[in-house]
Amino acid sequence: MRIGFDNGKYLSLQSEKIAERIAKFGGKLYMEFGGKLFDDYHASRVLPGFEPDSKIKMLANLRDKAEIVIAVCAGDIAKNKVRGDYGITYDLDVLRLIDAFRSFDLYVGSVVITQFAGQSAAEAFQRRLEALGIRVYRHYPIEGYPADIDRIVSDEGYGKNDYIETTRPLVVVTAPGPGSGKMATCLSQLYHDGKRGVQAGYAKFETFPIWNLPLKHPVNVAYEAATADLNDVNMIDPFHLEAYGSLAVNYNRDVETFPVLSALFKRLMGGECPYQSPTDMGVNMAGFCVVDDDACQEASRREIVRRYLAACCARVKGLPGGADADKIKLLMDTVNTGVEDRPGRAEALKKAEETGEPAASIELPDGRIVTGKTSQLMGAASAMLLDALKALGGIDDRIRLLSPSILEPVQDLKVNHLGNVNPRLHTDEVLLALSICAVTNPLAETAMQQLTKLNGSEVHSTVILSQVDENLLKKLGCSVTCEPAYETNKLYHK
Repeated sequence: MRIGFDNGKYLSLQSEKIAERIAKFGGKLYMEFGGKLFDDYHASRVLPGFEPDSKIKMLANLRDKAEIVIAVCAGDIAKNKVRGDYGITYDLDVLRLIDAFRSFDLYVGSVVITQFAGQSAAEAFQRRLEALGIRVYRHYPIEGYPADIDRIVSDEGYGKNDYIETTRPLVVVTAPGPGSGKMATCLSQLYHDGKRGVQAGYAKFETFPIWNLPLKHPVNVAYEAATADLNDVNMIDPFHLEAYGSLAVNYNRDVETFPVLSALFKRLMGGECPYQSPTDMGVNMAGFCVVDDDACQEASRREIVRRYLAACCARVKGLPGGADADKIKLLMDTVNTGVEDRPGRAEALKKAEETGEPAASIELPDGRIVTGKTSQLMGAASAMLLDALKALGGIDDRIRLLSPSILEPVQDLKVNHLGNVNPRLHTDEVLLALSICAVTNPLAETAMQQLTKLNGSEVHSTVILSQVDENLLKKLGCSVTCEPAYETNKLYHK
């Protein structure tokens, strides 16, 4: 795997930039944290070398100065919106985030429920949080947002919102996902602080798009693919171009809301706005840490293809993300890539054609491609996983690692006691059997020791995988794609 990003440099530059911005505003800064603070696998995929928990580690360096405010939209709570990567609803993810922040010894000051309009589910969630000892505030919809600046910057706008009591110089406003109202929360706080005579400022920390990479750079195009459901569009920042005569990349929502922020600052700071453009608001230093642009471009093209195949599968499954497939197809064309460039796809399709059964492939971090076929004993993903561990451990592919004395009782349990029609083993069952065999078989133990080496691998299946197989492969650090087709023509699939 080629490294394209200097993570150590990123942590250092980013911490310095945030400290500099706090000082600029007299010691009180509301910072909107976009993207994922934890497990940012999108960033690690398009910027090889970026560690998924880089941002939270950087923030942990500022733990004595920082407190966390988590924003969650009442509408998302009411409709049980789910995070695709974790498969949990936004309200539950708020609880997960609080626990995660606390594990880094970061102070979570409160939760703010945004766009609150009497939703009963949001009220119930507030009661649950308060019973757990967590302070909760409410922010409300503002008629005419974001165009009616006079209303927004008034007691009828931000003035209606609860004022969030904070005690530390850096207030990080984050959320379970996009569209949760992070920026509006920060701006509301500036309004209330201004009424109270408190000097404060605002900054935005958003990894993507990267402002100092070209507009059509694959890294930035991959961001559009990742946010296709939000209708985000990367664009040249017109305010930055007018103010400085230089190009900077931003996206439509920030450009659209910049006049609101500018008007707010002018009202609260004596007619002056500290920022000339939405790009000025940011503190993102990621663009300065790209050390191999070709590696990042290649990784980003892979990510766009991955997003496209995921959207195609979602369309077959009848999930909302399926509507984004056509849009992402256009983005693939923009960067001159396609599904034929998906690592291991050709090998998997060839294996499926040879056997007449579903097949799977994995490109290991060292570039080797291993395939797996469907058999009476195990599915294609399970066979692929086992063969990959053999390859990594230098074990002859002809050697059987799983003892029949272990496999037969497992299959008997599945079919005769748990009601499964298919006796083939899923990936989790294969690993469980392998771990048992490892007690007496040194080669099985060697295979088990290779599991951590799968991190960063690319997996492709010729059929839609079961949720069990897909989840396990992702837990092992693999990027997973499937052809948008089920193994059978049945209408119901578990």
